[in-house]
Amino acid sequence: MTIPDAEQPAFDGLEPKRKRKRAPAKRQRAAHLPIARVVLDVQATHLGQTFDYLVQDNQDAQAVPGTLVRVRFGNRRVNGIIWERAQHSDTPDSSLRYLERVLGGEILVPARLRDDITLIAQAYGGTRANIVRLAVPPRVAWVEKQQRHAAVSDDDAVIRQAWFASRRDELGTEVLQDYENLHLLGHALTSGGKGAFVVDAMPGAGHWAALFAWMTVCALAAGRGVVAVMPSMRAVDDAVRQLQSQGLRVFGPHDPQHDGYTGDIAVLGASMAPAERYRAYLAVAGGQVRCVIGTRAAMYAPMDGDALFVIVDDTAYQQADGMMPYANARGVLRLRAQAHAGVFVALGNARSPLSQWETDGRHTGQSPVSGYSTSIQPLPVAVKNQLPWVRWLNRQELARLADPSIGTRVPHTAVTVLSRALKTGPVLLSIPQDGIAQTLSCAACHRQARCARCTGPLEMAQGVSQPRCRWCAAAAVNWVCPHCHGDRMRVVRVGAAGTVQELHGLFRNVPMVVSSPHQPQGVVTDIANAPMLVIATPGAEPRVRARGDGVGQYQAVAILDAWTSLYAPGVDARVDALDSWMRVVQWCAPRSAGGQALLIGEADPQVAQSLMTWNARLLAVKELEERAQTGLPPVVTAACVWGARPAVRAMLQGAGLLAGGDWALLDTAFGPMPAVLGPVPIPPPRTVDARELETMADRVKAVVRVPPSRRAELAERLHRESARHVASREPGELRFQLDPKDLI
Repeated sequence: MTIPDAEQPAFDGLEPKRKRKRAPAKRQRAAHLPIARVVLDVQATHLGQTFDYLVQDNQDAQAVPGTLVRVRFGNRRVNGIIWERAQHSDTPDSSLRYLERVLGGEILVPARLRDDITLIAQAYGGTRANIVRLAVPPRVAWVEKQQRHAAVSDDDAVIRQAWFASRRDELGTEVLQDYENLHLLGHALTSGGKGAFVVDAMPGAGHWAALFAWMTVCALAAGRGVVAVMPSMRAVDDAVRQLQSQGLRVFGPHDPQHDGYTGDIAVLGASMAPAERYRAYLAVAGGQVRCVIGTRAAMYAPMDGDALFVIVDDTAYQQADGMMPYANARGVLRLRAQAHAGVFVALGNARSPLSQWETDGRHTGQSPVSGYSTSIQPLPVAVKNQLPWVRWLNRQELARLADPSIGTRVPHTAVTVLSRALKTGPVLLSIPQDGIAQTLSCAACHRQARCARCTGPLEMAQGVSQPRCRWCAAAAVNWVCPHCHGDRMRVVRVGAAGTVQELHGLFRNVPMVVSSPHQPQGVVTDIANAPMLVIATPGAEPRVRARGDGVGQYQAVAILDAWTSLYAPGVDARVDALDSWMRVVQWCAPRSAGGQALLIGEADPQVAQSLMTWNARLLAVKELEERAQTGLPPVVTAACVWGARPAVRAMLQGAGLLAGGDWALLDTAFGPMPAVLGPVPIPPPRTVDARELETMADRVKAVVRVPPSRRAELAERLHRESARHVASREPGELRFQLDPKDLI
């Protein structure tokens, strides 16, 4: 006898509703290429492959490669990009699911960009999902409807291209005569050729922007696209303003009678509103706009064809991405140009050691993100006409001038020069970044104390009695200064607080403007062309307003506290100092107009000489010589590995980089060296909360070095070990980065 299930009685009308069992909807797969291989928005390293899904027959026309779709992955719904369509799948039919939705139907990732994303992921040891997350901005559905009606006709494109050709010839007469080998870049752009170029910009307010405008117009006149990456939005504004002065239009609603946005230049930046950023991205992906200018994320712009890829100031730390796989904008642009027969240009004031390394033909083809580059530099006569009178007021020079104020922050000679310049226009004083830094130096000669093993900077950690290296963690036992043979060190603390109060006593009744991100008023955009004293930190210099479309200039420029550059701990410390000082000096009036630039304080003689002659190659060559002796980038390929100590050690062991591995030693011209520096203890990130702090108590970083020819295999090994760590759910943080800006 079967007893029915007990049921709770209920009043009439209050009994629970019974759900009807609906029959599953019948779906029919597409007749042609029914398999969609999708890159999902899943950032786990071990899930970096594509996943196969079925395409319904009613989605066949919309589900094309490059479109955004929504699918079910496990127990959740995720977005993804269709990477390709296929006829068959290795996955059994019983395990395949259908695409749930095709979002919008717009091709967000064109075919060329999909190829580039695959190459970038391989070069930096990441996954395609890592790159897609950074490349494609969040979707705004209502913007897609507007952009579908904003296509550019072929006739309009031909008319604009002819107009660019007319502007190219006019701009060429202004810049070609001032540079050596610049005609080679112009020929490559106009003839459809390929190549890579390292261009050193001339001094002068806004001159680099004028040179960039000429490159852009040459590329657009030849039917090429342009992708330019700037170090900051201020640099983007300077470049866009220069292009606008030449007649180019920024993408926007220019014509009230035209339905939609039009323009020649699309700006991509993280500070943009989501709708405007997505609109600009769609315009580039659809071929409506052929020129993209932006900060770091613009390196993934969906530009199709053999475009011109430009990076400005490749030495800036902003060019390295802060999210996995930590790609560097210079390497990404160089890789994309090489993959599609494009043109790559590294434009800046200070030449990076990597750029100097590439101008040597012996290093061609050793790395997937590097290769031979043609050197372009300004002619000495042109530099002399545009450069102000640069003077280095160190202790020796002040003694020669019999200055009674030797040792003061602003000596009497500098006060005299600046006071005279204030009679005719504004004066700029550049000070170090706000804040306090700490380092060790020799107590006798005041040079920075460095490790005898790897030349890394020494530090005195809290609670430790012996100084240690910040790169390899070696203890500085019986340390002796290699310059003066002194054996005592001292702690040096530097900062920029109180500069305004100090200058008030030297320049009475002079208006002062302070421009710094750490000040209450923030960064000052521009100032009037009138006598005033401007105190600014690097990168925050106000622009001088001028009449018409030109750029104003400072009558004099002074760089204070130059001695702080001697104690910067980074690998690129000297290059960064030169780049920062050159950016300041470029805003000064030329010598013919009475412009003077003062470098006040002790500094590295090689850096000061490069600044006074405006020849960054002097420092770059010296840097390469020293790095070849110590085994540092770019002579070798470096990678940083950090995280929990057991996880870092397991990755290094699995990659064959520790003792007993096939890559444990690095062969150099001065004999074998250990391939791994460290590991060195590092503090937890500032964003860690209390719950995660215990798991990051033993956090370390190690530096890995291999020959440039092994860079691709190093990326593959580190990626494999990282995927194994995540897939096996081993405890602890584990990260890595190839081609880091710094080794600390």
